[in-house]
Amino acid sequence: MSELTHFNVDGRAKMVDVTEKSVTQRTAICSGKVYMQPETLKRIQDGKIAKGDVLAVAQVAGIMGAKKTPDIIPMCHPLLLTGVDISFTEYPEPDENGLCAIGIYATVKVGGQTGVEMEGLTAVAITALTIYDMCKAIDKGMILSEICLDKKTGGKSGTYLRKA
Repeated sequence: MSELTHFNVDGRAKMVDVTEKSVTQRTAICSGKVYMQPETLKRIQDGKIAKGDVLAVAQVAGIMGAKKTPDIIPMCHPLLLTGVDISFTEYPEPDENGLCAIGIYATVKVGGQTGVEMEGLTAVAITALTIYDMCKAIDKGMILSEICLDKKTGGKSGTYLRKA
C-alpha cells in the first residue's frame, strides 16, 4: 500500500499537486444497492411513488452528484468530466431477509491528470440517497449498501479490477 498523499510535511491536510502528472483517459465504474420491501420495488416499477419517476430522478441526481463531487469532498480536484452514465438492475426476488433491491451502476470518464473514483462513488451514493428520499414515506427501513469501486482505468497505477 502506498503512502497517504493528502498530508503536507507538517502532517496537515492538503490537495495533492497533480501538475506534473500526464493527462490520460481515466474511467471509474462503481456500484451499490438499495434494499427495500417488495411492495416498495413494485410501486417504483408501477410508477406509483407520489414524488414521481424514482429511477429517472435518481439517475439525474447521480449525474449531478458526480459533477459536484469536489464541492462535497474537500480534497477532490474539480474535473471536466467527459461522461457520466447511471444504470440500474432490479432484483425483484426477495433475499433471505425478504428484501428486494435495485442495483446502481455508475460509469464516469475524464481525460485528466487525476482519477474519477470519487466521482463514481459519489454518483452511486447520491443515486441511492435519492431513491431513499423518494420512497422513505412508504419504506423507512431501506438499506443503502455495497457502494464500491468495481474497476478503474488510466493513470500511473493502471487498471484496477475488484476481485469477485
